[in-house]
Amino acid sequence: MSGCTLCPRRCGADREKNAGRCGVKNTLKAARASLHLWEEPSISGENGAGTVFFSGCPLRCVYCQNHEISGGRIGVEITPERLREIFFELIAQGAACVDLVTPTHYAPQIVEALRGGLPVPVVYNCSGYESVETLKTLEGYIDVYLPDFKYADPAAAKRYSDAPDYSGIAEAAIKEMYRQTGPQKFSEKGTLLRGVQVRHLVLPGNIENTYGVIDLFSSMFPHGEAGFSLMSQFTPTPACEKYPELNRRLTPEEYEKAVDYMYLCGVENGFVQELSSAKEEYVPAFDGSGVCGKY
Repeated sequence: MSGCTLCPRRCGADREKNAGRCGVKNTLKAARASLHLWEEPSISGENGAGTVFFSGCPLRCVYCQNHEISGGRIGVEITPERLREIFFELIAQGAACVDLVTPTHYAPQIVEALRGGLPVPVVYNCSGYESVETLKTLEGYIDVYLPDFKYADPAAAKRYSDAPDYSGIAEAAIKEMYRQTGPQKFSEKGTLLRGVQVRHLVLPGNIENTYGVIDLFSSMFPHGEAGFSLMSQFTPTPACEKYPELNRRLTPEEYEKAVDYMYLCGVENGFVQELSSAKEEYVPAFDGSGVCGKY
């Protein structure tokens, strides 16, 4: 992959030889594949989402819960053929869906692994900082888009993710996701079969940014046609020591303000969390489980 432009960083790396801004070369690299119960109920279902955690990330937020793998140093190299085998191993365990976590920098290989389709929905679990051109190559392969919408405030996007252009890029990307899937569709058991579920993590000391994201989301779709998850699970990482406003948990008052504003804006299909969701133990061990046949 010479001159990589898969993500909005457009770093131009020759990833056959060198790592891109995402921290990885061209070969697929995954850190864990397992059933995961901590997604939204409509994603996890009864048994859990069949989650594949990919190594590397184009965005690399300072507060990333998956910081152990976002730099690309941890993980097992696999082929697209092995990735497809992993999908069916997860399905055999009862996975409600196949959940691709931080997949953008491997989009061509993932398309190869998805050819022929799967008997469960495919979920594209991403940062929201996506190229519309890359998303268009995924049309017909992805059933559910699960993007973050992290920032409306360019200053926060610059400070925490070095991406001051985040808001406009994420808005365009999420609209493209909705164009591909249309309104949300659910199974009789309440699992999401098709559609867009947008996530926003409330950051300590950044409530105005949250208000801005909710404003943008509420203006993007017909009411009720896309879901919105307002997440409270912020947990400080070691890197947050350099950002005093982030070096603490979210307070109940901050999250209550965010929830109240979401309802005030008339957001339907809203999902909220308990503050008890902010626990390190909800982050899985990135030990290669399921990637090399261990589960």
